Parts: sequence; C-alpha cells; structure tokens
Amino acid sequence: MVSIFKEVIRATRPFSIPIEKSCGSSTGLLKTFIPFSQLQEIKLLEQKINSILDSCISVTQLKQVHAQIVRKGLDQCCFVLAKLVRMLTKFEVPMDPYPRNILSQVHFANPFMYTSLIRGYLIQGSFEKSVSLYGEMWREGISPVSFTITAFFKACGAELNVDLGRQFHGQIMKFGGFTQDIYVGNTLIDMYVKCGWLDCGRQVFDEMPERDLISWTTLIVAYAKRGNMLAAVELFDRLPVKDMVACTAMVTGFAQNGQPREALEYFEKMQSMGVDTDEVTLAGVISACAQLGAAKYASWIRDVAEKSGFGPADSVVVGSALIDMYSKCGSVEEAYNVFIIMRVRNVFSYSSMILGFAIHGCAKEAIALFEEMLKTDVKPNAVTFLAVLTACSHAGFVEQGQQFFEMMEKRSCCAPQEDHYACLVDLLGRAGRFEDALELIKTMPMKSNGGVWGALLGACRIHVNPDVAEIAAGHLFELDPNHVGNYVLLSIIYASAGRWKDVSRIRKLIRTKGLIKNPACSLVEGEKGVIHEFYSDDLTHPKSAEIREELQGLLHKLKLQGYQPLLSSAPYDVSDEDKKRILMAHSEKLALGYMLLTTDAGSVIRIIKNLRTCEDCHSFMCAASQVTGREIIIRDNMRFHHFQNGTCSCNNFW
Repeated sequence: MVSIFKEVIRATRPFSIPIEKSCGSSTGLLKTFIPFSQLQEIKLLEQKINSILDSCISVTQLKQVHAQIVRKGLDQCCFVLAKLVRMLTKFEVPMDPYPRNILSQVHFANPFMYTSLIRGYLIQGSFEKSVSLYGEMWREGISPVSFTITAFFKACGAELNVDLGRQFHGQIMKFGGFTQDIYVGNTLIDMYVKCGWLDCGRQVFDEMPERDLISWTTLIVAYAKRGNMLAAVELFDRLPVKDMVACTAMVTGFAQNGQPREALEYFEKMQSMGVDTDEVTLAGVISACAQLGAAKYASWIRDVAEKSGFGPADSVVVGSALIDMYSKCGSVEEAYNVFIIMRVRNVFSYSSMILGFAIHGCAKEAIALFEEMLKTDVKPNAVTFLAVLTACSHAGFVEQGQQFFEMMEKRSCCAPQEDHYACLVDLLGRAGRFEDALELIKTMPMKSNGGVWGALLGACRIHVNPDVAEIAAGHLFELDPNHVGNYVLLSIIYASAGRWKDVSRIRKLIRTKGLIKNPACSLVEGEKGVIHEFYSDDLTHPKSAEIREELQGLLHKLKLQGYQPLLSSAPYDVSDEDKKRILMAHSEKLALGYMLLTTDAGSVIRIIKNLRTCEDCHSFMCAASQVTGREIIIRDNMRFHHFQNGTCSCNNFW
C-alpha cells in the first residue's frame, strides 16, 4: 500500500498545486489514479495518525509519530503534517528549526500547511517571521484560506498594529474571496476594536452580509467600554437573539459608566427573558447596587445569585462583589457575614472587607483583618495596602499608618504608588502635621499628582489652614485648571478663615473660566425601591412643603437639646438669618425630612450624598439621631457616618 501511495504521489505532482489548494489533503488528488478501496485505506491511515497525534502527551511522542509518518509514506501529506505542526505548537516547540524544516521538506505545500506554521509563529510572538512566511506563501502562488487571514487579524489586534492590519484588510478586499466570510469579518471587527478604531469596526459590521452573535456582542462590548451606551443600546435593541453575553455587556457597561439604574433595568429584562446568569453578570449588577446604595436591591441580587448557583459560599467573584456592595449600602455587618461564609477567599475578598471596615470607621477591625491576612497564603496587593491606609487615615492612626506604608516594599514587593502617598499625606494632614505632609510630597520618587495635593487641600479645610491650602491649590490649578471642585474647596477654606475678599476673587475666577459647580445631591430609597433625589434648596419634590414643615418641627426639638447651627458651614457673606436658611436647605437634611415622613418609627434611615457632608449637617444628624431615636447612616464621598444616640461612628474625625 505504501509503495502504491508513493507512486501515486510522484504521478500527480504536476497537478498538486491547484488541487491541493482546493482540498487541503494529499488524498484529495488521488481519486483519478487509484482504486477506491486503496484510497479509503490511505484515508483511514491519515485518520489513524491524526488520532494518535491527538493522544500524544510529550514532544518525544510527537517525534516518534513523525518518524512513523515518514515510514508510512505520508511525508508529503499536508493534512497530517499540518496537524503535527499544530501539536508541536501546542507543546511550545520553537518554530525554528524543527517545524520550519517540516515545511521545507514538503514539495507542494498547501495553504493549511503554511497556515499552521504562520499561526505557530504568531502564538510564539514571532510576528515578523509570520509575515515573512505569509509573503513566501504568496510568492509560491498559494492563496491563503480564511484561517490564515483570521490568524493575522488576531495577531494585529494583539500587537495593536492597525497599520499592518489595514494592509491585510486591503489585500483581501482586492483579491476577494473572504468578504463574505463571517469568521473573517468578526476577527476584523475585533482587531479594529482592540486597536481603538471603533468606527472602522462598525463599518465592517454594517457591510457584512451575515452576522452572528459574536459580530453583535463584540461591538456592543466595545461601545460600552468606550462609554457610548447610546450606540450600545441601539445595537442591543436590533440584536435578533439576546443571549447572556449581550445582556451581560449591557449590564456591566451601564454599571461601569456610572448608570446603575439602567444596569438594574437591563438585568431585570434579562431575568424576565429567562436568560442565564453567570458570575460576570452578577458582578456587574452587584456593582450597580453598590453605586446606588440600595439595600432592597441588594437582597434581591443576592437571592438571584444563590438560585443561580453563584452564592458567596461557592463563588469568590460574587462573594467579593457582595462584600463591596453591602459595605457601600451601609451594612458592614452583612458584608462581614458574607466574608465569613466564603469557603475560598482571595486578595479581592480581603481587600474589599478591609476597605469596608475602613469607610465605616471600624479602623481597629480593618487592621486586625489585615494582620490576619498576613498569616495566610493570600498576599496583599496595592489595593489591600490602600484599604488599610485608608482605615488609619479615617481613624487618625498616624504611627500605624506609617508602619504599614514602610511595610509595602519590605513584605510584599509592592512599591508605594501615587495613591498610597496621597493616603499618607491625607493621614498626616488630618492629624495637623502639615510640615511632615509637605516634606513627604517633596521626597516622593514620582511626580506628585492631583490626588496628593487634593488630599492636602482637604486636610486644610479640616484645620482651616489657608496658607498651606494656597500651596496645594496652586499645584492643583496647574495640573487640572478646569476642575471646579478645587476652586470651590479653596473658597470654602477662605470663608472659614473670614477672608471674604479672597472668596470673591476665587468665585470671580470660577465665573471667568465658565466652570459650573456640581450641585450637592442626596439620594434615599423610598417605598418599593424607588430612589428619591434631593438637591440643596430644591422645592421640586412633591412633598417639599411637608418636608420643610417636618424639619422645622425637628429643629425646634434640637434647639431645646442645645443644638445651634454652625454658621461657618455656610461659606457666604450674608446675614446670619440667611445662613441659617441656607443650612436648613442642605440636601441631606431634606432627605432626612422625607424619610422621617415616610418610614416607620425606629427604622434605619440611609442617605447617600455625592459630596462631603458639612460640619453643621454632621452636628444636626448627631442631635437628630438622639431626639428621634433613629439610626441615621450617611454615605458621603469620603466615608460612612453612623449616627446613633447623639454620636457618630467617625468620632467627629472625617
């Protein structure tokens, strides 16, 4: 049989190039010259050798099979040799010299033989050699197949080499043959997306005669990552079959772009359509809940996770996300309960829990958990250290914070970055050690960024230090001249120091630059999970009149207990009466009034604010918690404040 096979190979060589291109196998060109029974025998031999190649578990075994291929007379069979090259690639055998020599010994290689080597070079990072081999293939008069083209597009995407990718694109457009191939189209879209040429990827998509779910979801995910959720929604609505990947892309896209309500809306759609849920989907929707701070949604999402088989005891991804969510929803106890029941904990689990303790003012618990982590096999990373430094900063534990900062390089090979320096500057600044904070900034191994100077400026507000504030603000104005928050914060510090001329100067500068201050906004979760928004001095809420009446009654009770408005919290050069009116119209007070009106006595009140709560509101909430007998939890942009029985968990240090 072998001698007949060799004889037939010799007889058919003059015709092998065009026929091999079409069939990709040596046996495909034998049908005219040998009996069908012998052809079947050769075909079975090929299949047997391919099966043996699949079962090989070492390079030595592959070489032994290669020897058998030569002995059996299949040394010119591209179908078998291409499979051998792919297996050698799988075992990470360098393309030079062994697999490359296999090609050189084939007299009439087909496109699949070339493609296997090109793909091997690409996988091993030899991009230039793969391009050179592709050129050799063309010079030999061998046209590529779709697998050749897609391999190059994938490589161009991985290398972010859009110029070469466009050349390949132009070539297949010129010679044709692949413009109708859906697999080629999908890899082309993916290449353009990875290289940041989203518009070109969309053009390829629009011109494709056929599309599959990969075509649609690749673009939906790309638009979501770019932050263009309008385009993502437009594609999603047109998508014929909405699967888990597409739905997950929408949920995570909205969550990552700060649109948590929309993320929850699409997750509800996903549930109503009966689409399966995985860890990625759940992590996205849990992130949305964390942004909203919606406790009712939190319970629902956890139930869905449990029913889907991804409860915190089973999934470290979902468990870590739930810890973060419960922490940001104001329930650090529930977050810790999740942490306890997790069978497996990783660095994200520990980091989320330590940060959860930190932002809730449980600094001792955060430090204790960090020290417990150091005794395990889980190694802390940069995020973990940032979390424990935050805990020290919120509690004023200066010495411990400095020790943890020094520990980073010594114990974890994790060099401090800008965020860690910013946290230590914040810690020193909050403690009133401005000289030490400035010295630390000077000795930083990298250029100081906005986070570092912003931390120092924030500390100046606490201690009313306009001189250091001017230094910090000067750097911030250079780094980001259009960040309105820095100007506002400096004007507040000037106002607290009674420097009204400087306040006017900064406000005039804000107007000249055309900057717009972010309005203070507070959110609360009402009946049936409805989120209510309150803005300072806003009368648009349907219950505005009742809210103000409720607050006036509460104010009267608080004054009887000794509360007096802190007029310094109203940074305006107006009369004392006007300052009192302004303070009573702060967004968190309006939110409190609404919750007192609409919730049961004794229930916990949760408020989320987008800016730092002022000293007067802090004092007001302390007194209100005692008078009303209600626990009030406020999450501002710095931390959580748990007001209970006239005191706050932050010990007035925030």
